Amino acid sequence: MSMKKTLIRILTCVLLTLPVLAKAQKPDTLIKKLDSLHLKTDSAGKQINNIAPEAYNEETKLTVPAYFILTWSDIKQSFTEPFHMTKKEWLLTGCFVAGEVALSFADKPIQRGVTHLTSQSMAIRSTSTYVTRFGGPYEVYTLLILGTTGFVFKQTKLTTTTFLATQAYAAGAAVEVVVKFLSGRQRPDFYTTEAKIPQPRFNGPFSAVRDFSGSKENSSFPSGHTTVAFAAATVFAKEFKNHPIVPIIAYSAATLIGLSRLTENRHWATDIVAGGFLGYLTGQEVVNNYHRYAKLKAPQQKKNSVSFNMDYQFGRVMPGLVYTFR
Repeated sequence: MSMKKTLIRILTCVLLTLPVLAKAQKPDTLIKKLDSLHLKTDSAGKQINNIAPEAYNEETKLTVPAYFILTWSDIKQSFTEPFHMTKKEWLLTGCFVAGEVALSFADKPIQRGVTHLTSQSMAIRSTSTYVTRFGGPYEVYTLLILGTTGFVFKQTKLTTTTFLATQAYAAGAAVEVVVKFLSGRQRPDFYTTEAKIPQPRFNGPFSAVRDFSGSKENSSFPSGHTTVAFAAATVFAKEFKNHPIVPIIAYSAATLIGLSRLTENRHWATDIVAGGFLGYLTGQEVVNNYHRYAKLKAPQQKKNSVSFNMDYQFGRVMPGLVYTFR
């Protein structure tokens, strides 16, 4: 069974489980509270999250019902985000779209250059095949190892972050599947007897996208591997941003996965960039949604704070920063 089919089945289980969980909730449900907070503090806004290790405790841990409710909330908010965006966010989105349009003129030259490069190097081909698997089954194994490590060594923050990464993986996959259906873009390994050169054509919904052998397959835009890789990477980067090495490793791994989809000749450059963009937004949404949940579960939790002070020492006024742990 393909990874895509497995993921779709997981999402189906989530959707089927949710009505049962919702029915067991009180009238003032968790999902309604999350939605109301989402309207007040947009996921793309300046929400301040408490990522201190002590903030991940018995009060804020993810129970099984909460995990599925949050996953559903993540998916729903990802799809309804355009209805809550500010003018600034629409402007940034417009700039991204303009950048994608500009990059699209380089899709074919980049594809030809990368194809030529990989055809000349066995090392690149073998490395690419290995790396690209980390955007599929290997990523699931990686998350499983991280989650198990956090559980065994009682690292609650690592365990929670891994759970959030799986939510980002599911939400990112849900979004990219819908966008793929709407775009219906031909992959760069698509050839016909009439057109020997692949075309980055968008055929729209219900189009019969096929591979080089004529078999039907899913659309190229956006890159699913890149989307879920950046979604999970963003979760770890945001949750462990106080450890600079973590964001570097996370985003570097996601970038390599995206590049491997180019060297595998499965995606155009614009597919990769769009996947990274969607993945980042999804991961950010998941992180912020969890911290809204944590605030609902433990509203009395105080955040660590940074303050500015002035001190007079040895005849001089000395400015300084004070970091307070709470």
